[in-house]
Amino acid sequence: MKNTTRTSRREFINKAGVLTAGITLEASSLNSSARVTGADDKIRVGFIGIGNRGSQLLNLFMKQPDVEIAALCDIYEPYLLRDRVKVDPRYLKDRPGQVPAMHEKFPVQPSRYTDYRQLLDDKSIDAVCIATPDHWHAIQVIDAIKAGKDVYVEKPLTNTLVEGRKMVIAWKASDRVVAVGLNRRGNRVYQKLAKEIPAGKIGKVTVARAARISNMFPDGIGKLKNEEPPKDFNWDMWLGPRAWRPYQYNIAPYMFRWWSDYSCQMGNWGVHYMDAIRWLMGETAPSAITAHGGKYVLDHDGDIADTMQVTFEFASKSMISFSIFETSSEELFPYGELELRGTKGNLYANEQGYKIIPAQGGQFQLWDKLIEPEEYRNPNHALDDGSSADSTSGLIRNFLDCIKSREKPFCTLEDGHRSTSFAHLANISLAVKQRLEWDSVNERFTNCEKANELLSYEYRKPWTL
Repeated sequence: MKNTTRTSRREFINKAGVLTAGITLEASSLNSSARVTGADDKIRVGFIGIGNRGSQLLNLFMKQPDVEIAALCDIYEPYLLRDRVKVDPRYLKDRPGQVPAMHEKFPVQPSRYTDYRQLLDDKSIDAVCIATPDHWHAIQVIDAIKAGKDVYVEKPLTNTLVEGRKMVIAWKASDRVVAVGLNRRGNRVYQKLAKEIPAGKIGKVTVARAARISNMFPDGIGKLKNEEPPKDFNWDMWLGPRAWRPYQYNIAPYMFRWWSDYSCQMGNWGVHYMDAIRWLMGETAPSAITAHGGKYVLDHDGDIADTMQVTFEFASKSMISFSIFETSSEELFPYGELELRGTKGNLYANEQGYKIIPAQGGQFQLWDKLIEPEEYRNPNHALDDGSSADSTSGLIRNFLDCIKSREKPFCTLEDGHRSTSFAHLANISLAVKQRLEWDSVNERFTNCEKANELLSYEYRKPWTL
């Protein structure tokens, strides 16, 4: 039985909303024992989607002293039970790096659900962390807001541009804290640069560049036939609002990133870089987009471009160039993950630090340099995956602090939507093979009605926004 005395404590942290009616499936019977003494001062967090990324977030939240893991939800039973032994041996053999370790020790056993709507119906839960595939985020975030939960949602925020705006509308009509997991927002290096670059540190920035590089030649994600999903994997629920199709092993778990119905690499990786660059440049949205590319090399089942070049133009007279090179290797820059080219110098940055190289006087110019070279290293410890300890952890700590203060988080839902829009705009330009002009206020293309038709899709019943 749930502790009914929790209502007043939760109202102290945030005002509970009202859960809208919805269909629910049977929850797991693993509801746990009564809560321990002294836990009432902790923020109770439920986790929706605890596969690869969801498990990473779960473990980071568990490191925070004021968090209690209240509930878990997943459509794959071994992940829900946190039992790696029960994972399909095929997954363990082919994708050991993407199958979570699941060694967590919970001081209080969380409730477990096979349907996220039942988790949201638990009024003792203060906040939720959503790390499901991209095509689920809009429905689950809006439902969580309506249920009165504060929300931390993974990037990319959406699978379509219209979904993002509907999420923002729902958020602005509520009093919820909603944070988006664009982790460079929590990083000390980028926080420093976001103050200094707009102030003119390297002069007027006219061009920024970044790329996603990974040589998947020759097999990519392979070519496979339809088959039956594992018996403990709810494929229908995984598909959710997307059209029904038979299960295929190189879609889920994890490989959905190469299927346009569910995600894309422009969203998976590009959104990280677009968010950081537009933050540093002080931009909201492009005014025009041009994309080129396609499946140039890989003969596999994935349907997204393995080679892609996108140019985003801005009314401020600057542009961003982003590349996807998934059939070649080696880094684009001598240092860092992105480049900003300014009139006084060039910036090369990543989560570990940055370097500024002074510009040299060009034709007809007599000056030597306008700024001094500079190098900065993040004092926070670098992790094995190349990120920094203050990135995602910084976002999570900020989110928890905002639950208490009711202030806006480092990356708001509006910011997450604007940054994720870059991926959608690029993909649509590539699909229609046209330079598109974008009205960022009304969020419509002004020169191609066919492109506007790709801003959303019809959800599979009974799912709606």
